[in-house]
Amino acid sequence: MKNTIRKTGKVLSYIAGIVLLVLLGYIIYLYVSYHRIPDNQELTVETISEEEKAGDQLTTGQKYSALTYNVGFGAYTPDFSFFMDGGKSSWAKSKESVKETIKGAGELVASRNPDFALLQEVDLNSTRSYHVDEYSVLKETIPAYDSVFAQNYDSAFLFYPFTQPHGKSRSGLALFSKYPVTDSLRRSFPVSTSFSKFFDLDRCYSISRVPVDNGRELVVFELHMSAYGNSDAIREGQINMLAEDMAKEYDAGNYVICGGDFNHDLKASEDDSEDRESWAYPFPREKLPEHFGFCIDQLTEKEKASLWDSARNADMEYVLGETYTVTLDGFIISDNVECLSYEDIETGYSYSDHDPVYMEFKLH
Repeated sequence: MKNTIRKTGKVLSYIAGIVLLVLLGYIIYLYVSYHRIPDNQELTVETISEEEKAGDQLTTGQKYSALTYNVGFGAYTPDFSFFMDGGKSSWAKSKESVKETIKGAGELVASRNPDFALLQEVDLNSTRSYHVDEYSVLKETIPAYDSVFAQNYDSAFLFYPFTQPHGKSRSGLALFSKYPVTDSLRRSFPVSTSFSKFFDLDRCYSISRVPVDNGRELVVFELHMSAYGNSDAIREGQINMLAEDMAKEYDAGNYVICGGDFNHDLKASEDDSEDRESWAYPFPREKLPEHFGFCIDQLTEKEKASLWDSARNADMEYVLGETYTVTLDGFIISDNVECLSYEDIETGYSYSDHDPVYMEFKLH
């Protein structure tokens, strides 16, 4: 009996030792493989023929349109819930579901025919989306646009949750423009340096330039700010960096539009005491540079309150009236850009945990 207990103890010790070694090896792998994409990276602009372009430059006083949409890596059908939000799944339902959902999102964008489309969480080759090249699907679905891709992150294999490891993720921001994009740059946001960096991953924004007939440029900023594991210091660092770059462009005489997923509650003010999710911080308007403001703030309080929320929490399937919703997506503009109309497009979160935001504008 004693020998049996001794042998069992040895076996359990060996197993515990192996588990510990595997765990230690994985932690070393995470830290060794972790890298940030370099800052100030020049991006490749994929151009269409001159005949397909809407024009060779923008014209002051003319009406244009822009749409921003976080497509949620093709996973978020209305019944999808995500493990990092307290839900169930780490991957999309299937490869076929990813293709159908991304195509549906692209067709929705195409139906609005915007001059500029800013899309976030577009996967290139990720475990969670069955390695579907979503950027290619979108380029086929939204033709006749110049396009630019800024990779947000290229993560190590995340072996969590254990029942369905999230795996590797290559994902980023896609800009589609009917007008020529002369050049584009990727800027790296400051992010967490703690262990949470393996969950929130890298963050960036792109800066793309479109010529205007008066010799100036429309500078389009596209962003996806941090969501998980961020702190007051990281939020402030990201906003300050963005504000500095936008102010430089305005001071140079250019027009600025900044769109994307801000991961802040854009409807709420900082002194708003309304109950909200801990991650849905109001955006600190006082941090914006002079001459800049959110398009949504041009609405009356009644119009703003009645506006469809652009995002839902993914801790559960979407149920109207039960699921927590919030407006995280929108546009900042400089005061030489006039917002003519503004709309959160209501689809019931058919293709993502976000719905698109659409605006019309003109340059002065």
